[in-house]
Amino acid sequence: MPKKNIFIVYAHPEPRSLNGALKNYAVDHLQGEGHTVEVSDLYEMGWRPEADSRDFLEYNPEERLIYHSSSKKAYLTNTQAPEIKDEQEKLKWMDALIIQCPMWWFSLPAILKGWVDRVYARRFAYGVGYHGYDRYGSGNLKGKRALLSMTIGPEEEHYSDRGVHGNMDDLLFPITHGILYYPGMEVLPPHLLYRAAGLTPEGFPAIAEAYSKRLNSLFTDKPIPFRSQGGGQYDENLRLKIGIAEGKSGFSIHRED
Repeated sequence: MPKKNIFIVYAHPEPRSLNGALKNYAVDHLQGEGHTVEVSDLYEMGWRPEADSRDFLEYNPEERLIYHSSSKKAYLTNTQAPEIKDEQEKLKWMDALIIQCPMWWFSLPAILKGWVDRVYARRFAYGVGYHGYDRYGSGNLKGKRALLSMTIGPEEEHYSDRGVHGNMDDLLFPITHGILYYPGMEVLPPHLLYRAAGLTPEGFPAIAEAYSKRLNSLFTDKPIPFRSQGGGQYDENLRLKIGIAEGKSGFSIHRED
């Protein structure tokens, strides 16, 4: 396999956590395969999650802050906060993104959501061109791959179709389809580790072996077959055309399968 550039965004406050071990394992394994790896350890970096006027070097405090407009201007004029630009450069450089984090309250940890809020500037991650063709299958990150590696506290059955927490694919849809597919990345099925709180160090070799298979197939696994917004399946109101997924509803209708 050709050697690739891989960017890991890691969010956990404890370096000795299971997430920390998975991040370290991924770095060692991927580098051992000859790939180049960059890591953004958000807690170690002291990443500020709040999206506000401090993100724009030339912000005029006399003006009302409209964040998306200011982010567009700052991106186009190279006047973003330097830490935002640094993360964008890593996203441009990479061939694949790995997000390593726990599921907290059915979503990303706040520090990681704040990374998305600030780094996904307008004209960088969205608003690239005509709105019908610059997202969901297109955009500045088109052609790059993305893998969500997430630890989950409860058992897998709790997240089944009839599970008390709801279907896991639905819970992760705002991340896989929204955050990752929206700017054009090819999103792989998530790597999920259930019952994380009950795992012990003795069980880590088996966990690492399973993870190594996902890492080895990072560029060969088939991505989730989300429908492209510009692929002719949506009408002028961005609704699926008549005859597509008829009689069905929910997030799953936006997948080809």
